[in-house]
Amino acid sequence: MLSIDPSHNTERENYKFLIGSIIPRPIAFVTSLSDTGVLNGAPFSYFNIVTSNPPMISLSIQRSGGKQKDTVRNILVKEEFVVHIVDEQNVEKVNKTAASLPSNESEIELAGLTPVPSEKISVPGVKQAKVRLECKLEHTLKVGDEDAPGSDLIIGRVVQFHIDDNLYEKGRINQIGLAAVSRLAGANYATIGRTFEIERPK
Repeated sequence: MLSIDPSHNTERENYKFLIGSIIPRPIAFVTSLSDTGVLNGAPFSYFNIVTSNPPMISLSIQRSGGKQKDTVRNILVKEEFVVHIVDEQNVEKVNKTAASLPSNESEIELAGLTPVPSEKISVPGVKQAKVRLECKLEHTLKVGDEDAPGSDLIIGRVVQFHIDDNLYEKGRINQIGLAAVSRLAGANYATIGRTFEIERPK
């Protein structure tokens, strides 16, 4: 087995090891509003649950050339955002929003996604998602070297759930109906394949 010291690697080499081994990764499609009212949309696969009491999620948004992404800047100003679960039906459109656009252009328009109003925050979501989470900013943290942070860690508190009626069953979400997709390495994605159960020890 290879044993590799990450301090001897380039950032790109460590990136490839991480995204190739920590799989599958759920994908958050995030909408945010600029201070001029432009609706921004972008997918992020450094995403997960933080706690269910209160309900919180995390996003680690990598910087580009040391600069914060539009999503981070928007969240820090508005302190609100919407997380959507990426699924087999919307993944193609969501992928289009990964294009690099000027901050005054909307990826939502580019991808042909349909904005829908949120209930408790000012940032709209998109209609094409079966699950969306209205979030308010709880914490933010610059991660990495002090003089050159590599990413911005965002913790959001979920203030409203929106779940497609066809997915909701007695307080649970039908995972097959959701048909969530996950991120692998390179240009690869995965769907929900074979599942199995293992009883948890008592």
